[in-house]
Amino acid sequence: MSSETPVHLLIVDDDTRIRSLLQKYLLRNGYLVTAARDAAHARRLLQGLSFDLVVLDVMMPGEDGISLTRHIRAQGSMPVLLLTARGEAEDRITGLEAGADDYLPKPFEPRELLLRINAILRRSPQPDPVAVQVKMLVLGALRYDLERGELKRGDTPVRLTQTEAAIMRLFCQNPGEVITREALVEHLSRDRAAHGGMVGQERAVDVQITRLRRKIERDPKAPRHLQTVRGAGYVLVTD
Repeated sequence: MSSETPVHLLIVDDDTRIRSLLQKYLLRNGYLVTAARDAAHARRLLQGLSFDLVVLDVMMPGEDGISLTRHIRAQGSMPVLLLTARGEAEDRITGLEAGADDYLPKPFEPRELLLRINAILRRSPQPDPVAVQVKMLVLGALRYDLERGELKRGDTPVRLTQTEAAIMRLFCQNPGEVITREALVEHLSRDRAAHGGMVGQERAVDVQITRLRRKIERDPKAPRHLQTVRGAGYVLVTD
C-alpha cells in the first residue's frame, strides 16, 4: 500500500464502546477509519465508499456478520476480519466458509487485532489506486460527491460559499484525518490565489467552520460530523 494512500478500514460493531475504542486505536496507528453501527449502516457505506479491509462483528441485531460477509464477498475480494464472542471451532469454520480472511474471538488485545490486520493486508493483492478512491461521502442526510464537488440533501443542492466549498473539498478529500488550522489557512490561501476568494488567519477559519456546520450539522452546537480535535484542529467524521 502506498504511503501516500492511507489504508481505509471499515469497523462494523453494534457495541458503541468497542466501536469507538477500535476507531481511536486504529486511527492512532495510522489507518483511516470509518465506523458502522450495524450491517444496514455498513451496506450504505459500502455503496458510497471504497475500503481496504472490513473488521466485522458477527453477533449483531438484525443482519449478522456472517450474512454481511457473504454479501461483501459476492461484491469482490475486499478482505474481511470477523470478531465474535464465540470462539468455538464450528463458528470459526462458518465464518471462514462465508469468505472471511481471519477470525478473532472476543475479548482480544487491540495489539493482536492490529497484527492480524497487517498480516491480512500483506497477503492481499495491491489494489488499483483508482479503485480505492472515495466516490461519495455520507454525512447524515447529506451526500458529498467528490468528483463533482457537490453537496446535496436528497436531490436538493446545498449552497456553499466559495470559501465553504474550498473547506468542504479539503475535508472530504481527507475524511477521518485531523486538519490543522494552519493547513486550512494555507489551503484557503492557495484557493484565493486561484480564484480571488477570502483568506484569513486561524480565527477566520474558525468562523468559516462555524458557518459550514450550520449547513451540514443537525445541531451545529454539538457537531457530529465536523468535529473539533482539541489542540489539533478539525476532523470530518462520515457515516
